Amino acid sequence: MSEQVSSGQNMAVFLKGLWEENPIFVIVLGMCPTMAVTNTAINSLAMGMSTLVVLLGSSTLVSLFRKVIPDQVRITTYIVIIATFVTVIDFLLAALVPDVHKELGAFIPLIVVNCLILGRAEAFAARNPVGLSFLDALGMGLGFTLALLSIGIIREVLGSGSLFTISLFGKGFEPWVIMVLPPGGFLTLGFLMLGVNRLKKKKA
Repeated sequence: MSEQVSSGQNMAVFLKGLWEENPIFVIVLGMCPTMAVTNTAINSLAMGMSTLVVLLGSSTLVSLFRKVIPDQVRITTYIVIIATFVTVIDFLLAALVPDVHKELGAFIPLIVVNCLILGRAEAFAARNPVGLSFLDALGMGLGFTLALLSIGIIREVLGSGSLFTISLFGKGFEPWVIMVLPPGGFLTLGFLMLGVNRLKKKKA
C-alpha cells in the first residue's frame, strides 16, 4: 500500500509541472526568455532543454546537500550551484551548436536569474528528498520546454512559413512579420494562456 501511495505521489509531483502548475502558462515564470527567444522553434527548444538540464542539476544538488547548507547562505549557495550548471551549458552550446548559441546570446547566462530555477530550489528541493526533487525538476523543466516550443512553433510557422528552418508553404506564402517580432510573442502567449485557462475551467 505504501508503495502505491509513493508511486502516486511521485507521479503527481512530476505531472504538476506539465499542466496544473506549468511554469509559463499557469505560474507565469521565466517570461524574459519566453518573449525573447521563441521566434523560432529551434531556439525555443534549445533554451527549454538548457533550462531543463540546469533545473535538474541544481535541484538534485540542493536537495542532496539541503541538511548541510546553512540558512544564512542558502540563497547564495543556490545561485553558485545554478551558475555552475549554466556555465557548463553555455560552453557546451558554444562548442556543439555555435549558431544556436549565437542566436540565444546573453539569454543563456541569464538562466542563472530565472525565477523558475531559484524558486524550485528554495520552495521544493530544499525541503524534499532527492528523488522527489528530481521528479519536480523534470516535470517543471519539461513543462517549461513544451511551453516554449509551442510558442516557438506557432511564431515560426506564421512568421516565417517554416518549421525548424524547413519551408512549409513555398515561395507564395506571405509571412506574418509581426509574429517574429516582440508583439507576436505577447499575442501568441496570450492566446495560449487563454486556451489553457479555458481547458482548466472546463475540466474543473
